[in-house]
Amino acid sequence: MRRMISFDCGGDQLVGSLDVADRGTGLMIVSGGNEIRSGAHASQASIAQHFAALGHPVFRYDRRGIGESEGVNNGFETSADDITAAVTAFRAQAPSIKKLVAFGNCDAATALAFFHAGIAIDALILANPWVIEAAQNDEAATPPTAAAIRARYLARLKNPRSLIDLLTGKIDFKKLAGGLAKVAQKEAPSGLAARLAQALAATTLPVHILIADRDTTALSFMGAYKDRLFDPVRNRVNVHISTVNSASHSFADTTSRDWLIANIHKVLDQI
Repeated sequence: MRRMISFDCGGDQLVGSLDVADRGTGLMIVSGGNEIRSGAHASQASIAQHFAALGHPVFRYDRRGIGESEGVNNGFETSADDITAAVTAFRAQAPSIKKLVAFGNCDAATALAFFHAGIAIDALILANPWVIEAAQNDEAATPPTAAAIRARYLARLKNPRSLIDLLTGKIDFKKLAGGLAKVAQKEAPSGLAARLAQALAATTLPVHILIADRDTTALSFMGAYKDRLFDPVRNRVNVHISTVNSASHSFADTTSRDWLIANIHKVLDQI
């Protein structure tokens, strides 16, 4: 059974959807970007239905200024109170919950890393974390980072078809050389990446980072993850990173979707 819930966040009424079940481990899904709680192509609603059918309560919500929720949308960096209010509402409406796993994709993953401390969350699933500085957190309008461009160049050069195109003149060699020289330059991690590294190094919760390895956002994160500022994170036994061969940011293809579901299963079963 799925029911709609409204709850308070700083005087604004937020709206969420609870898929009712009675097992002791619940899943809270935090939407990324400006997506409503159903997710791209209703993917988050589908995930909720899947896990509720297995007995896990699942909660999704629209943060302030998004979808059916009141208030002003000031982006993911101001969503700490929304996350806290959602956790409180979820636990109140699903009293069977003993452990709560929070899942977020893109800037929702970054928000969870930033704001989970001191909230009744027991594990984090962070998919394709957002580390790209953008004035309005608009991924579609933000140019890819050098790390993302570099990965795309390398993938293209590994493709035998690209060699044929280069030899037959379909690829401009001067432009290719110029592009390679540009992306070969060392790029300093963004301020968001530095803050994300600090947050992940400080947490004691189990953290599972899920990466679609050809997604632009994920490529930018992986570029930053290789920097020495993430050394303390890579050495933490509570932080795990897994990748799937996909360019789908929202894990929309069948293979990556099945992989995502399987990884959420693992966390819910192990926590």
